[in-house]
Amino acid sequence: MPQSSADTRADAPTDAAADAVDAIIAAWGRERPELDARPMGIMGRISRVSRLLDKELKDFFAGHGLEFWEFDVLATLRRSGPPYELSAGALLKTAMVTSGAITNRVDRMQAKGLLERVPAPEDRRSVRIRLTARGRELVDRLLPLHLANEERLLAALPQDDREALAALLRALATGLGDTTLG
Repeated sequence: MPQSSADTRADAPTDAAADAVDAIIAAWGRERPELDARPMGIMGRISRVSRLLDKELKDFFAGHGLEFWEFDVLATLRRSGPPYELSAGALLKTAMVTSGAITNRVDRMQAKGLLERVPAPEDRRSVRIRLTARGRELVDRLLPLHLANEERLLAALPQDDREALAALLRALATGLGDTTLG
């Protein structure tokens, strides 16, 4: 029989450490004590933290005149190395959006002067998406600020906890099949 989520556990939070998800689990423990609601603790926290982080990142990039996805495209091209370009297909694989969405994103960023379409040298019918000098300057300027912002967002966790969390999230991601960028 599964352990009840209402059971007293060593990992049960004190009132000072309780979060919103603890209240949800406690409510299920009262209403359906025969069920083990502990998976909700993990899934609920991942979901809630994801939303909180998305908002923080959206606000950060908005303060620099960008959408988060725009920075993601710029960073993807920048880390590809010189000449800081990728095929549209390669960019599509890393962005996890539809081909129509990536076309729209490239159009919008090209209009801002952050990237350009250039003919592929191996096949002039194909195009590659390349960072402009302006796009490279912007990503190079924002990357240290972005990393400092991420550091701020993780400040509640000591370094050892961060490394443990990264390892646990990596195990979950690979267990769910997320092992490549494409």
